[in-house]
Amino acid sequence: MLCEQIKEAPRVQELRLGIDLACRESHRAALADETGKILWSNRRLFTTSVDLQSLWTAVRAAGDVPVLVVMEPTRNAWVPVAAWLRARGADVRMVPPEQSADLRKYYNKHTKTDRLDCELLARLPLLHPDGLVATPGLGPAEALRRSVAHRQSLVARRTAGLQRLDALLELLGPAWTDVLGTDFGKAALTVLERYADPDALFRLGRARLTQVLIRASRGQWRQDKADELLDAAAQTRLLWAGGGLVFAELADDIAVEARLVRQLGAEIDQLDDRITTHYQDADPTGIVASAPGVGPVLAPLLLGRLGDAKRFRDLAAVRNYTGLVPKVNQSGTSDHTGGLTKAGDPLLREALFMAADHARKVDPTLAARYWRLRAADKHHNSALCTLAAVLVTRIAACWRNDQQYILRDLNGNPITETQGRAQCADLKPTPTAKAGTGRRNKESHSAPSTGPSTKQATKLRKSA
Repeated sequence: MLCEQIKEAPRVQELRLGIDLACRESHRAALADETGKILWSNRRLFTTSVDLQSLWTAVRAAGDVPVLVVMEPTRNAWVPVAAWLRARGADVRMVPPEQSADLRKYYNKHTKTDRLDCELLARLPLLHPDGLVATPGLGPAEALRRSVAHRQSLVARRTAGLQRLDALLELLGPAWTDVLGTDFGKAALTVLERYADPDALFRLGRARLTQVLIRASRGQWRQDKADELLDAAAQTRLLWAGGGLVFAELADDIAVEARLVRQLGAEIDQLDDRITTHYQDADPTGIVASAPGVGPVLAPLLLGRLGDAKRFRDLAAVRNYTGLVPKVNQSGTSDHTGGLTKAGDPLLREALFMAADHARKVDPTLAARYWRLRAADKHHNSALCTLAAVLVTRIAACWRNDQQYILRDLNGNPITETQGRAQCADLKPTPTAKAGTGRRNKESHSAPSTGPSTKQATKLRKSA
């Protein structure tokens, strides 16, 4: 009697679920095992609890084993999907869109479909496991991360409004900015919103204008400021005595910008209160704020955009995430280092750049490194980028060790901030006599170039 041997099918050890997300259309999902074999593909779903539950049921039908979900961070569409799957015990990983696009071309150079995209994501743990990024947080769903980005957006819009306001005031003549300044505080915005018309100022009169200024500035501006404003209005009248400018129309445009700037300032103040609360909850011991050059504005911004530094594999991964590391192009005997990769969050790089500029004036170790780089003919911006990478590495190390930043001198001894500032000032080299000014240095920055760039200018441009 012949005994037929039946080989038992190998059991699935892990399931890989690839989801190609869409913002308005349906998502596409594919499921593969740990060997890369596609179990099913091109399953359509939307971001609803019904569709997600149906997807999860189909995944569990393939085996009650760990599930690794791979997706791209498509706008904010990934956040609710990742949160729902993570709540069911799935391990959600992200892959940068650039990497998945390059792998897709390798997988199938001349074809791009949603089905291929979801299958590629399902096989990605096998093709490129190092490309998967762990995301313990939920990005835009985290209040601190979202709030600091919103604040930076409002600040940029307010700055643009102030620049437009300054440009409009130039039409009235330089006397207006001499009286009101260029920072445009609340009192100046109140005046510009209501009385940017020189004729309206004269109709208001000196006494009533003084009362307006006292209320708007809380007593800081009084009769002397009213006299200065009336004098500026008189100069504007003389400047445009020949006609050509309708004061009332210009005043309406100035009032619009003043209202917008004032409203944006109020929104920023309210947002600052929220951010302070979120930061205190996320960093109760003030580890990030203990770093030099990091104040009450930059500390929440750094923590919100960097996230939990413990999620990174090592400190080198933290630097890579900021994009403050140079590009490397090595082949055989050729080894070229280019500019910064600028990968990751641009808001984080901006905050680190500003923090590094402040920190070099407080931390002697950073100041010494800065002046070594400048002595090596590095540009100021290039040196600050190096300091920014060092600073974020130290902040991440403090966060991973749950300890505050300790300011030290060049010998490694702990010092106070006052002592650090004094030592940084001593490290600054004595200014040397400048070389004679050449023809190029005399030219306007906006003038076209008249000859080939010098070697020194090219070198500085590359290092920057």
